Amino acid sequence: MDAQSRGRADDIDPADQWVLNPHTGNYELRLDQSAGESPVAARTATAEGSGRREDTRTDAPRDGRGGRGGRDGREGSGRRGANSPEVPGQRSRRSSQSGGRGAETAAAAGRRKRKAPKARRKKALMWTGGVTAFLVVSASLGAYILYEKLNGNIDSIDIGDQGSKNVVSEGPMNILIIGTDKRTGKGNEGYGDKGSEGHADTTILFHVSEDRTNATAMSIPRDLMTEIPECETKKPDGTTTTIPGTPNERFNTSLGQNGRNPGCTMKTVENITGVKPDHFMMVDFNAVKELTTAVGGVEVCMAKPVDDPKSHLKLKQGKSKVEGEMALALLRTRHSFGNESDLDRIKVQQQFLASMIREMKSSDTLTNPKKLYTLADAATNALTVDTGIGDAKKLMTLAQEIGKVDTKNVTFLTMPVIDNPAEPTPITVVVDPVKGEQLFAMLRSDTSLTEVKQKQKAAKGKQAALLKGPKAAPADVRVDVLNGGEISGAAGATVTWLQNQQGVLKSTNKANAPEKTKKTTLEYAPNQADQARALAEMMGLPATAMKPGTADAEGLEAMVLTLGADFKGAGIPITGPAKMPDDVEKASADKTVCAK
Repeated sequence: MDAQSRGRADDIDPADQWVLNPHTGNYELRLDQSAGESPVAARTATAEGSGRREDTRTDAPRDGRGGRGGRDGREGSGRRGANSPEVPGQRSRRSSQSGGRGAETAAAAGRRKRKAPKARRKKALMWTGGVTAFLVVSASLGAYILYEKLNGNIDSIDIGDQGSKNVVSEGPMNILIIGTDKRTGKGNEGYGDKGSEGHADTTILFHVSEDRTNATAMSIPRDLMTEIPECETKKPDGTTTTIPGTPNERFNTSLGQNGRNPGCTMKTVENITGVKPDHFMMVDFNAVKELTTAVGGVEVCMAKPVDDPKSHLKLKQGKSKVEGEMALALLRTRHSFGNESDLDRIKVQQQFLASMIREMKSSDTLTNPKKLYTLADAATNALTVDTGIGDAKKLMTLAQEIGKVDTKNVTFLTMPVIDNPAEPTPITVVVDPVKGEQLFAMLRSDTSLTEVKQKQKAAKGKQAALLKGPKAAPADVRVDVLNGGEISGAAGATVTWLQNQQGVLKSTNKANAPEKTKKTTLEYAPNQADQARALAEMMGLPATAMKPGTADAEGLEAMVLTLGADFKGAGIPITGPAKMPDDVEKASADKTVCAK
């Protein structure tokens, strides 16, 4: 629509047709002939007639007369003040309908008009930059306040050299999860022994594989009879106290009894399994209630209705959600499942924890900021950890690393045990000497209990190849044995076993190694590779134990076998079997199992 169709161009100033729409906050073009059309329709028609897109700037106030200033940004004719912003121009309509020089002049004026004055552009940039800076600072301040809030929730204990100083290990990671029977929080005084210092009531060794594809959660019975080794604890004033070990005691007394802290429990677990925990996380009764409530309840399944007057647990047959007091009652009851033993209670706890893992990793939790914050707040309030992971950032880093494991590759099982043969009527248990050691060896060698195919780097594939190839006859194997482990007389016992049980007559006891070592190693020359493979098969050595040299051995030179802390006794394989026996009960964290 051009100026002629509206009347004389000199009589109507296009700038006067732009008015503020109070509903949208935008300036819109309203021409005299556009009665009956909406402002948007009129503007659209104008833009279509011009063949150009209409300028829709809306940041300028009108002058006192309802009009705007001149078109070139200069002060003129009283229509616009010197500092007033421009009105969206009408250049496109004139340039498309007019011809010759006038059209070119109008187009040029329109182009000039679109360019904002430098002063305004500078102010706009300053304002935008200021807002951006404010948002960044606000976000940082919010993150800092959140960090300080969560950080202030966490309690930590210095366990000296028992744990790792690194938050995340480059190799496998081992986290000891301890649930104590300590009574804290309102309403917990009536559970068990009032005034209890808190013992290791529920303990799980959580092993995460080096490649983060799988994990094993092994429960340790609290009534396991074992040796509690000597341990050191640090007092708040920085002094150290040594607590004597005891040879035959319940496992749960590795915490709380005689002032033992979680570092003593970690040392006890290492003494039993040969697996050194990197960190510990400890929760008590009150923490169970807080965490289950924060996650919105944990789904459990009962094979039959449960009504336990001692724990006040009442659940229907089938699936239910438990939180708070009900969740605690479920984890504590010993009279509702199986033969009412602690081992049956452990199975229920494993099923509960598997369900809680599924809930925490569900999209309903991970995509809900409020729920995530509530969970993070409850978790940091509930946890007591070692100083190596004693702040919110470190805990988050560790959680992200553990979170890489798919729930279908998290295996729950209980340490293989048998009734204590020293008791006429067995009440306690001891480690199964065969199946227990097999499981411990699998953990030490980082062997998965699931069917997951672990990621293999090229270097690992090359290392594994060292075990493949021809093997020498036992009579041709020459080896010197040194003891770099913790077991006194291990080198002599191993030589005796090799000679009497394996036929390796050319084996020699070289006593203690110059220093202690964590891993057993076998050093050999290239021309002794067949001997090394034969010895590795007898000893159950993993590929990582093989240390080939570069120069051939001369004459009667022997290989060197150095026993490490992973050596558990003559005839006990260093590495575990490819899989656990079928009669060892285990469950996957991705599957729901109904408690019986």
